[in-house]
Amino acid sequence: MADIRQVSERFWVAPQIQPEDFPQLASAGFKHIINNRPDGETPDQLPSSQAEAAATAAGMTYRHAPFVGQPTADAVKAALNASSKTLAYCRSGTRSVTAWAMSEASQGEEAQFIVERAADAGYNLAPMASLLKQLGAK
Repeated sequence: MADIRQVSERFWVAPQIQPEDFPQLASAGFKHIINNRPDGETPDQLPSSQAEAAATAAGMTYRHAPFVGQPTADAVKAALNASSKTLAYCRSGTRSVTAWAMSEASQGEEAQFIVERAADAGYNLAPMASLLKQLGAK
């Protein structure tokens, strides 16, 4: 199974997941899947349509909110709307944790807390601290 890392009570991130991961994720209690990869980014990735079918078959909801570079408003909104155990994935997990960080900042969470939670999961978002503050983080 993919290298899944928890960043909040309701949000986890991971690199690319595979079709066989979906039933295991559902068994682990995940309710929602967010795919932050654009289709066709690499030839070996699971296309969004197949990921959606696998998530649905496993009893989870699925949202495709792809981006390259800075998270789109749609990707941030997808992370913000994660109301229960949600897994977001991309190639390495960095895009997904960045979208989560921006969603937390927009809700007024402390920038240092966001950066620390990401660091605990293995992602360095320290260079984003000032941006997070501009987005509304304390």
